[in-house]
Amino acid sequence: MDRDQIARKLFEDMPDALVVADRKGIIRVWNGGAERIFGFSEGEALGQSLDIITPERLRKRHWIGYEATMRTGQTKYGAGDLLSVPAIRRDGAQISIQFSIVPLGGEDGDLQAVAAIMRDVTEDFEERKRLRRALRG
Repeated sequence: MDRDQIARKLFEDMPDALVVADRKGIIRVWNGGAERIFGFSEGEALGQSLDIITPERLRKRHWIGYEATMRTGQTKYGAGDLLSVPAIRRDGAQISIQFSIVPLGGEDGDLQAVAAIMRDVTEDFEERKRLRRALRG
């Protein structure tokens, strides 16, 4: 297997979501993991705003952070740091995800897009909530 075959197989079959959004937050890459986690097919997601997976109550805060990252090229969620946030699926169900991002710069060094590697941690999050309630009560 050559490098391109490995990259293609990894992209298509990895269980985590790989989502790339451009400077305006428009989805440009959506892998099979993203389809499985969020319920949108690649065709449904490509060209759409990240709003399709961002709960409405969090959109303002999301876009403030996103625009700051695009403007400055700086993020506190790179280098393996994880962000845990709620997200929404195609069916409207709320899930919990953890993700890290990889800033993608152009040849001129300006930030052109952001790749996010996301994992559904809903079951773990719910289990931790149950354990905390049990300990309190």
